[in-house]
Amino acid sequence: MKKKILASLLLSTVLVSQVAVLNTVNAENIDKKIAANDNKISTLTAQQQAAQKQVSQIQEQVSAIQAEQSNLQSENDRLQEESKKLEGEITELSKNIVSRNGSLEKQARSAQTSGAATSYINTIVNSKSITEAISRVAAMSEIVSANNKMLEQQKADKKAISEKQIANNDAINTVIANQQKLADDAQALTTKQAELKAAELNLAAEKATAEGEKASLLQQKAAAEVAARAAAAAEAAYKEKQAAQQQSILASANTNLNAQIQAVSSSTAAAEASSTASTPLQAKATPTYNTNASSYPIGECTWGAKTLAPWAGDYWGNGAQWATSAAAAGFRTGSTPQVGAIVCWNDGGYGHVAVVTAVESTTRIQVSESNYAGNRSIGNYRGWFNPASYPGVVSYIYPN
Repeated sequence: MKKKILASLLLSTVLVSQVAVLNTVNAENIDKKIAANDNKISTLTAQQQAAQKQVSQIQEQVSAIQAEQSNLQSENDRLQEESKKLEGEITELSKNIVSRNGSLEKQARSAQTSGAATSYINTIVNSKSITEAISRVAAMSEIVSANNKMLEQQKADKKAISEKQIANNDAINTVIANQQKLADDAQALTTKQAELKAAELNLAAEKATAEGEKASLLQQKAAAEVAARAAAAAEAAYKEKQAAQQQSILASANTNLNAQIQAVSSSTAAAEASSTASTPLQAKATPTYNTNASSYPIGECTWGAKTLAPWAGDYWGNGAQWATSAAAAGFRTGSTPQVGAIVCWNDGGYGHVAVVTAVESTTRIQVSESNYAGNRSIGNYRGWFNPASYPGVVSYIYPN
């Protein structure tokens, strides 16, 4: 009996011991799982924070680009309004200057042919009385005073038109620079927006709890990252193309008017000899580089015209304003084409200018130009054409 009781006690002790051991093992396993889950939660939280930080940074960059675009567009709108106002003032001043020049030239010719000084003396000497002589002197004094006032006004208007032309040119150049920056920003914005989408999907994937949802988000994230890389590659290609075009435009300035005229002559002779279909004429380069066009934006039609015709003014504005500005500066203008003249088209907007390299008639000429049909390098892109076929009023500026 005692042995049975002892055995039972021993068995109970063993069982209690085993249960205690099992409970201890289970507790340790649960603690490990809890610790593992804590670590997983901590890691996930850190990943989420990193992803959120990336999203916030890219969003700030996107917002900065969009703000810059808005500011640039507002500045362009303001500058274009200012330029339009200056154009009107320049046109009015130019008309007044040209009109006064005509009056002063007529008076000068009249004085040379009639001997004005002698006539004035005779007028006074032949007076019938002192009163009449005084009246005649007073009248001549008024004429001289009026002429002096006209000369002073002419001087003031020339100064004013010069100041307004410089201000207008600055506004035009800034608008063109801003337009290029807007184009660059548009490319950068596309890249950043693609990166933002990829970052947002990455954040969503990190936050997803269901495995199926996470797998779907990861697929979307992978596709977004591919799109972001494509956008970045497109931006890089755009920048490379812009740099190549800039180099090509600058290289096209290795020419002068004589080279352009010679190119037309050579091409015309070759065309007549072969009687094959003509192709757009390309300018032949010479080693002389022209740096006189720095007041105009590189690649614009005004830059091309100034490069080939260095005698043109530095602040004549857009192409539409050149004839008016040239007339105010004392250059002859007209409607007859002439080799070496600058042809201007005033279409009510920016207009266009080129330099004439060949003339057959008033309706058949050739020109060298830049910023025509997307070609920003200097060249002959039209061959023979009718200048009246281009929109706007046609006029020519002749070198003095």
